[in-house]
Amino acid sequence: MSQQVISIGLEGIVVAETELSLVDGINGLLVYRNHWARDLAIEKTFEEVAHLLWYGHLPDREELNRLKSQLVANRTLPSYVKAAIDLIPSDVDMMSVLRTGVSLLGNAGHDWPPTMDQVISLTAKVPTIVAYRQARLEGREPVEPRSDLDHTANYLYMLKGTEPNQAHVRALDAYLILTQEHGMNASTFSGRVVSSTRSDLISAVTAAIGALKGPLHGGAPSGVIEMMEQIGTPENAEPWLRKALENGERIMGFGHRVYKTRDPRSEALQVVASQLSADDPWFALATHVEKVALKLLEEYKPGRKLNTNVEFYAAAVMRAVGLPDTLFTPTFAVSRTVGWCAHILEQAANNRIIRPESLYIGQMPK
Repeated sequence: MSQQVISIGLEGIVVAETELSLVDGINGLLVYRNHWARDLAIEKTFEEVAHLLWYGHLPDREELNRLKSQLVANRTLPSYVKAAIDLIPSDVDMMSVLRTGVSLLGNAGHDWPPTMDQVISLTAKVPTIVAYRQARLEGREPVEPRSDLDHTANYLYMLKGTEPNQAHVRALDAYLILTQEHGMNASTFSGRVVSSTRSDLISAVTAAIGALKGPLHGGAPSGVIEMMEQIGTPENAEPWLRKALENGERIMGFGHRVYKTRDPRSEALQVVASQLSADDPWFALATHVEKVALKLLEEYKPGRKLNTNVEFYAAAVMRAVGLPDTLFTPTFAVSRTVGWCAHILEQAANNRIIRPESLYIGQMPK
């Protein structure tokens, strides 16, 4: 019997070709279909980048208006989905509610192969599920989606029930763009595996949500929020961080499984944060803490390449726009639905069932 090489967790194993994104952890690069993700986050909108991932090119004005209209037309939840969410106990976490709500959308119109109409309908409804549940948890009447607001602005409006702050919309839009797609991560792989069996789009995305729910994948950047609150002021940053490092504690928001240089998503969010720092002291504090933390990490852990990751500035953005930590991972799902759907469409276009093997290490029968 030939020696078989096992890659625990499939690390380093290429399972598909994709035109959707390049994640280069060594050089700190993130590309969406021939475009730097950093530039897209700074210059484009959620809808424009979704169009790029789904259709293969950035939209012209007519294409963009068409996609916006389609998303608006599909935002409202069916009454039976609302009724089901109302029956879920309040102590059930939001990701579990989202998984259930999405699963309920899998009616007869979601056969394989997936269609663009299905993709748009699902993407439009995911934020509505989150916002509907949040309103119920807060004891207020859920507000219906507004047709005059873009995707991100409408999400904030439904969550708060008030006119969204445009600076907050811009910051959250950048975050949602940067988390739409990120290669063959655990949740995307889960969705592609299910889709490869010729199961429907809803089943594939439900599986992806289940994977994102795990703390090793979609863990919320609440640790960064807690750290920033304890630091409190720019003057306290260096003594607080130095004490934490001397006590062997991890500095939250630094270091990444893939990126061995600065996470390019963090770089783009930092640009957005610097533009808004005058309006929100949280952004100003985040910028200062990052600078001090990088200096001290190099001092205490030289050569470890512990650079800023996306969670650091994601935490600053979430805190600034007023989202509780229970909504961090669900908001991640709001954006990543775009990437999941893009991968599921790509899988269906050249499908072969994903069926890896395992190596039996048990005993043989006598």
